[in-house]
Amino acid sequence: MTTTTTASAPATAVVGAPARFTAAGLITVLLGAALPIIDFFIVNVALPTIDTDLHASAATLELVVAGYGIAYAVLLVLGGRLGDTFGRRRLFLLGLALFTLTSLACGVAPDAGTLVLARAAQGAASAMLLPQVLSIIQAGTSGERRSRAIGLYGATGGIATVIGQLLGGVLVSADLWGLSWRPIFLVNVPIGLFGLLIARRTVPDSRASNPLGIDRLGTVLLAVSLLSLLIPIMEGRALGWPWWTIALLVVFPFATYAFARVERRLESAGRTPLLPPTLLRTPSMRHGLTVAVPFFCSFGSFMFVYAVTLQTGLHLSALEAGLALMPMALAYFLTSLSSSHLVARFGRKVVPVGALILTLGLIVLAGSALRSWPDLSIWQLAPAMVLIGIGNGLAMSTLFRVVLSRVPADLAGAGGGVLTTTQQTSLALGVAVLGSLFAGLSGPGSLGYRGAFVLVIGLLAVLALAVAGLARKLPDPR
Repeated sequence: MTTTTTASAPATAVVGAPARFTAAGLITVLLGAALPIIDFFIVNVALPTIDTDLHASAATLELVVAGYGIAYAVLLVLGGRLGDTFGRRRLFLLGLALFTLTSLACGVAPDAGTLVLARAAQGAASAMLLPQVLSIIQAGTSGERRSRAIGLYGATGGIATVIGQLLGGVLVSADLWGLSWRPIFLVNVPIGLFGLLIARRTVPDSRASNPLGIDRLGTVLLAVSLLSLLIPIMEGRALGWPWWTIALLVVFPFATYAFARVERRLESAGRTPLLPPTLLRTPSMRHGLTVAVPFFCSFGSFMFVYAVTLQTGLHLSALEAGLALMPMALAYFLTSLSSSHLVARFGRKVVPVGALILTLGLIVLAGSALRSWPDLSIWQLAPAMVLIGIGNGLAMSTLFRVVLSRVPADLAGAGGGVLTTTQQTSLALGVAVLGSLFAGLSGPGSLGYRGAFVLVIGLLAVLALAVAGLARKLPDPR
């Protein structure tokens, strides 16, 4: 077994012993993890209906997705730090309460502008909620129990992504009480209230015994860095690339450099940076994030392009588009359940093997589209989707385990925040870059939906193959 050390300070005791973290508590925090991820993707299949109902422009519809994702990514690290300082259980309850309230605001929004603002607030609430899940797991478990819990967290993230689009298709097609798209948000209200009720009894409290405090300047610079990148990439194409989107892209490298300088200076002075540079020098974090960026870029763009292709290219209903994801969801879920045992036996090899199976699934999917378009049925898509589900189930669950395997308990909030920020930023980048490429190539006078879909899926297969190569350098999580 490979052993590594970290340059971070040794972990000290945290409030809340591992024995107090019961199976019921784990289920509760995983429910809290699933809700924000489901809501990031649930709108994909509902956007055409929202457009019809609220008469939103293309740019406004993108902001319904982007407003949530940007607020989410910007505040994730801060959310983890607040949990370390004020108590992870307290921030978990606060985040879940705010998520429930903002979901209600989204569900009753009278116009597109209000919906965009409510979605941004919902993303901010998610950023308070989600980092606490990894922190609670890190602080409340150890050894193989921690490995299994983190594996279940990774499985929850992937399956929630698929469930988001499946549930969105079911709810939109059902048109419950004539509410059209609104139940995709309103369904969170009873679930959130139930989660609050059981969380008070099952989730143990923990916090860093030596909390790092709030890095105000670092928080502002991180926000500027992420906003200057994500806003123009996600909105530039829809708005025709006005001057201010180009200006923001110019600001991005300078803001990122300033953020890195401030963080290094604070740590050298013995103060408390938002993102401790020593954390990124931890081998599991450094190598894991190198793999995580292309992996999640690929995953986010695939989910977006696949959903759009099914509805606009193959003219499936929202429900049929959701059902087309079922083979992937089932394969992912079953594979994730066995990932802990596979990691215990094969270690880091699980990630590159999963990436290779993912590559094969994408190649099969592209071949099916070339052979049977436009009469491509759900059953013809199923074999490729099973392979893609297995590949993602092996790679994603294990990747979470690898990245966090050497993070000290006192840096659990920062580590979880860094990982989830990387995840959400990469998802957004994947949707923006490859989603824009797909939109540009699928229009009249270009490749059409079939050609654009096959090209993008081919690029994703190349990206998955690159992930397999990079994953060979991951440290062993055992």
